[in-house]
Amino acid sequence: MKRIIIVILAMMLAAGLAATEIEGQWNALLDVFGSELRLVVHITDGPDGISGTLDSPDQGAYGIEIDEIEYDSGKLVFSVKDIGLRYDGMFDGEMIRGIFNQSGFEAALVFSREELPEPEYNRPQEPQEPFPYRSVDVFFENPQAGIKLAGTLTLPQEEGIYPAVVLVSGSGPQDRNEELLHHKPFLVLSDHLTRAGIAVLRYDDRGVAESDGVFSGSTTFDFASDAQSAVAWLRQQKEIGRVGIIGHSEGGIIAPIVASEDKELDFIVLLAGTGVRGDELLMKQTELISISMGTEKDKLARSQKLNRMVYDLVLDVEDKDELTKALDKLVDDVWEEGYAELFPVPEKDTAKMYLIDEVVDDWMLTFMRLDPALYLEKVTIPVLAVNGDKDLQVEIQQNLTAIREALERAGNPDFTTIEYEGLNHLFQHSETGNVNEYIKLEETFAVEVMEDIVEWILERE
Repeated sequence: MKRIIIVILAMMLAAGLAATEIEGQWNALLDVFGSELRLVVHITDGPDGISGTLDSPDQGAYGIEIDEIEYDSGKLVFSVKDIGLRYDGMFDGEMIRGIFNQSGFEAALVFSREELPEPEYNRPQEPQEPFPYRSVDVFFENPQAGIKLAGTLTLPQEEGIYPAVVLVSGSGPQDRNEELLHHKPFLVLSDHLTRAGIAVLRYDDRGVAESDGVFSGSTTFDFASDAQSAVAWLRQQKEIGRVGIIGHSEGGIIAPIVASEDKELDFIVLLAGTGVRGDELLMKQTELISISMGTEKDKLARSQKLNRMVYDLVLDVEDKDELTKALDKLVDDVWEEGYAELFPVPEKDTAKMYLIDEVVDDWMLTFMRLDPALYLEKVTIPVLAVNGDKDLQVEIQQNLTAIREALERAGNPDFTTIEYEGLNHLFQHSETGNVNEYIKLEETFAVEVMEDIVEWILERE
């Protein structure tokens, strides 16, 4: 009996040492189409086993919870379901070498203990204090969700009554500046608008930075509720006149959702807003990005066929449990028909788990099923919709055409659409529109777009 106890104790100690050796901070540089992004993983060994968080400093994202993490015999596997990320690596005593995968993008990735120097980026448009206007950090309630959101209100220097806008960010956890890749588009935009005499409220998404709530599991409609709360709070401020929403990307879906319900909203501006149902948008987005990456035509065609089968199931099967079973069966059906290579992992069971985790997600299901046109058709207040022709994420013709048609069906008497030559999804002057250009470009937000927004808003005073 004593020998058995000693053996068990030795096994427990070995397991503890195995987990301990992987503890701490691990740093890596991820090559994303020629741009290097820093990734930092923090691994902790606790009473319930190991856990971890992920930082992406160059995208302004910190403390992202790792949903699943396993470490056994030198093999480390972790995933973040919200962003479709998975890492499979091996620990060799000094480094962790493995494969990074996010929504089909795959790259070799090596983590080490070595601290990575913070790169220097020139962002000439980023405003610096002192500002020639008032800037106040504020909090406001979303009573429907029972949370408090944090933001910044900027007002022209002199007291008066000013038109005002709420800035609503795109998809993913965003702070009040919509910071990503060392750009702060909403900071630059709010500065330009406020200097021109327009008050601006920008805020942290729920569960991000200083805002309460939980981002994970929230849907576009939850974020619309937050935006509506921001509008309601802004209206109560003594120096605020007409109030509108400027929404970027997913924020361009949220703006018409709020406008379709809030009859007191005065106008909306859609920055790369979508006009088609989410599945159609994703099909076009995948096509354009894949072509820009040089994906072979045959592989792209098979990938799109598989995507269409997945999206059709999402549209046809509402119950999550039934959808999970249908996706499981789909992988079985296509695995031996030349589709296995399209999955980010070589094992079929793991591929099933990956696909189900990515698709059977409240935000993703809502996004794929949501048709912005249904809300745009109810919008009769002034609308400005703008897109760049280098946008690979929200293709200009597909979406501006759908927005125009929906507003015409609404009988909207005052809407304007503008197409900008050479601008990408972030409204930067771009050569290709590829996401790998975002971080390389010094420009944060094209001045001509901001000037057009100012002119359009002030014309309606």
